[in-house]
Amino acid sequence: MQRTAVINVVGLTKNLLGPHTPNLSAFSNEVAVVDAVMPALTCSAQTTYLTGKLPSEHGIVGNGWYFRDLDQVLLWRQSNRLVQSPRIWHVARERDPSFTCANTFWWYAMATDADITLTPRPLYCADGLKLPDFYTQPPELRGALRERLGPFPLFDFWGPRTSIRSSRWIAEAALAVEQQFKPTLNLIYLPHLDYCLQRVGPHADISADLREIDDVCGTLIDALRAQGVHIVVLSEYGIMPVERPVHINRALRDAGFVAIKRDLGRDTLDTGASRAFAVADHQVAHVYVRDKRDLSDVRRLCETLPGVGEVLDETGKHHHGLAHARAGELVLLAEPDSWFTYYFWLDDAAAPDYARTVDIHSKPGYDPAELFIDPGIRFPAVKVGTRLLRKALGMRYTMDVIPLDASLVRGSHGIRTASDGDAPILMSSERGRVPDGRLAATDIHSLLLDHLFRP
Repeated sequence: MQRTAVINVVGLTKNLLGPHTPNLSAFSNEVAVVDAVMPALTCSAQTTYLTGKLPSEHGIVGNGWYFRDLDQVLLWRQSNRLVQSPRIWHVARERDPSFTCANTFWWYAMATDADITLTPRPLYCADGLKLPDFYTQPPELRGALRERLGPFPLFDFWGPRTSIRSSRWIAEAALAVEQQFKPTLNLIYLPHLDYCLQRVGPHADISADLREIDDVCGTLIDALRAQGVHIVVLSEYGIMPVERPVHINRALRDAGFVAIKRDLGRDTLDTGASRAFAVADHQVAHVYVRDKRDLSDVRRLCETLPGVGEVLDETGKHHHGLAHARAGELVLLAEPDSWFTYYFWLDDAAAPDYARTVDIHSKPGYDPAELFIDPGIRFPAVKVGTRLLRKALGMRYTMDVIPLDASLVRGSHGIRTASDGDAPILMSSERGRVPDGRLAATDIHSLLLDHLFRP
């Protein structure tokens, strides 16, 4: 077996390689463009890479979905038992029982039988505090990494404060895993570009961010290659410039399909009572329709919404590899310049309390506005400081600094990009291992096995 590291530089495309990325560009003599899986989202893409299957088989139809039996929309679950197909480490162990796999922050890293695993896992205290932390197997690795690297910088990983610190910490953790365990396969997730590109879009000047992630990758690549590890660099999707947020749930509410529960003067989405509602996930939305007799009316409404590019029924879902029981009765794909919000309130004064906070588990859909501080706050540093002081004093507080203005978001993903230059890519340190032309997302599984087992 040949030890291999897979560095997932999220959002990396051919168009981003250049003078600001000398370390990554060193691989660019052999670059394969990847046909992104549908939907082109983190959890679906990573699971397709690791299984060689489409969402219709592995079951990961997005970063979350409506759990019908629980009557809950749940995003960013972490259990690997949600994946319904064998992963690459299962296949590799059958070929060679000595194979080992380290999962350094790829998703679905809990309840897993990978040999080593790290994943973000905040502590949620009884008094409402959320404390930065992470989870590891073996469990003693957590203490060793804390002592070596300090606490995981959770608030630099997601939210208005996102920075290179989180990707740098993950890279250093991956090197610590390499030194201690020497895994056959090391899966490494570096998300930095994803967040800055969603903020400003792919056509803005992100030269500083490119240099930062390239420096992290350069250090990682040099250290791994010094240990004889082969390197694969890949990405999950390309980010497209967007300027039009589409509020599907507001349209469904206006038409009488969405039911609202009123609590303390605020609106709450009542999924169980709704005839139809959307779970928005970047440029893809699953629309769950309770009664099939409403399907044609819901479809017609969705087809008329500006920014909706395609409405997939059962035939369309089969065509895109999305025909799974977890998917919505209808799946909406955005126009390239548009993306879908989860917003269901009609008046910002009635927005639920979590809407103005970073709260990925309460919101019934993805919210990239969490990457911004509300520009309407006159002195944001004072407001944040006041909230942190209340936290330090043990008082209740709400970090309600997130805007409700979806137009701030300038980049999104979820559908396939029109240009090869904006598509996800795969590169290798080993000549002759990257085929000419395009790769299907399902091909990456066998390509990684080839790196591991072909002499």
